[in-house]
Amino acid sequence: MSTTYKKLLSENKHWATEQVKLDPDFFNRLSHIQTPEFLWIGCSDSRVPADKITGTQPGEIFVHRNIANLVVNTDINLLSVLEYAVEVLKVKHIIVCGHYGCGGIRAAMENRSLGIIDKWLRNIKDVYRIHKSEIDKELNLDDKANKLVELNVREQIVNLAKTSIVQKAWKYEQRPHLHGWVYGLNDGIIKPVCEMGPGTHIDPIYEYDNL
Repeated sequence: MSTTYKKLLSENKHWATEQVKLDPDFFNRLSHIQTPEFLWIGCSDSRVPADKITGTQPGEIFVHRNIANLVVNTDINLLSVLEYAVEVLKVKHIIVCGHYGCGGIRAAMENRSLGIIDKWLRNIKDVYRIHKSEIDKELNLDDKANKLVELNVREQIVNLAKTSIVQKAWKYEQRPHLHGWVYGLNDGIIKPVCEMGPGTHIDPIYEYDNL
């Protein structure tokens, strides 16, 4: 039986010891309150850790991750995180961060059935269908996939704007700002691809007038 997990426990003890050396009140402070300005909706890919690539510390960024960083209007997990972040934590910014080389994106571009995940990937297939003419202008598969990564992020930002949670906060508190980013695995750089400020109008059919 592999015992590599023990390295994680050892590293945890080392990290905790070092944190106390640097800041003796670190854990006492964190245990009583969290006041992050950011909600991060990212991909589950282990190569894209929100805190590492943004240089943030514990308590600075509230994180939700799923395959291909989707905002699905029937995902109670995501919606619960979103509601808590917006209405309780009062975050000022929501970031949807995808990444080039995303396996979920590539899988959604194929015609193979992969099991239960097919139902999740269908959300990405819908993005592909909507933007097919733009994606198919790219000459090779990698470029097509990278284009879909960017367009998927844009669609998830729109999906956030469609929620009554975000629209209510926009109406009464003029927050949060929505940001669509894509992270490059090959260079570690984040590329902003879109942004929506409070009160941005989307298709009227998605706007609630009785909030």
